Amino acid sequence: MTITEADKKTVRERAGNCCEYCRLSEASQTVPFHIDHFIPKKHDGEDDTDNLCLACVKCNTHKSHDLTGFDPMTGDITPLFNPRQQDWDDHFEVQSDMKILGLTSNGRTRVRVLRMNDEDRVENRQILHTLNDYPCEKS
Repeated sequence: MTITEADKKTVRERAGNCCEYCRLSEASQTVPFHIDHFIPKKHDGEDDTDNLCLACVKCNTHKSHDLTGFDPMTGDITPLFNPRQQDWDDHFEVQSDMKILGLTSNGRTRVRVLRMNDEDRVENRQILHTLNDYPCEKS
């Protein structure tokens, strides 16, 4: 099976054209976002829209084929936040300095694995926030 244009449209619309991991707006970026397999095909993930999400290039690149990571608070191996099964606001909070705080083990692990608070990413969010273009909200 392959991802159809209709599937891509469904994923983009469901995400509100926002990265489902870091909440960047696709419109604010120069590179189109990726349709990401939450469970990668390498791990037998399907092309079904229930396994697909919209991800900015940096989030998708850092995620790669990962399904888990180490929770930086506990050191435990933890599944990554899954935007198809979990609510973003339950697992993350955007702080006033535009760093993303992981509120749960899934959230902390996702922030760490995707390097969401790398200096360049935080600076980008700060600029976008001053332009009222971050965080992206699903419509």
